[in-house]
Amino acid sequence: MAAAASMGHPYAPAELDLPGFVPLKLSQVEILVSYLGASVFVFLAVWLVSGRCVRLSKTDRLLMCWWAFTGLTHIMIEGPFVFTPDFFKKENPNFFDEVWKEYSKGDSRYVARDTATVTVEGITAVLEGPASLLAVYVFTLTTPFLHMLPTLFLLQHGFCLVSYCLSSSIKPVSV
Repeated sequence: MAAAASMGHPYAPAELDLPGFVPLKLSQVEILVSYLGASVFVFLAVWLVSGRCVRLSKTDRLLMCWWAFTGLTHIMIEGPFVFTPDFFKKENPNFFDEVWKEYSKGDSRYVARDTATVTVEGITAVLEGPASLLAVYVFTLTTPFLHMLPTLFLLQHGFCLVSYCLSSSIKPVSV
């Protein structure tokens, strides 16, 4: 931790310029317990509500839980990252600012506001999040297209994952 104090932040590379950086106020445990608690609540709520629709199989109900979880994660976790570029500077950070400071320890592209990373996260927050919640609704319909829409969302999510992974391995071109 002495190394983190000497460079001003715990992120790699050490020469990453983060003027006004404010250290984390929440521990990993506090962040994880809050996130896991909210996740369990979402799963249970969707499971219980979907149980009222007798034609849904257990598999469909589990998929509804997953789509609700992933949709809310995209909107509520990734959304604040995209629309709060100064999350690492806040003297009185909210929970989401703390999540991204902690997450950035594993991938400093987030705290550095890498353009490709912010773009991919923006797509997932603005498009995939609501689309995932739409998929939850689609499961309640009696339509022959039931699994087509979630499959399209899954393909788009795969595209974002590939873009995200490739953006970390491609070296920027100097102009």
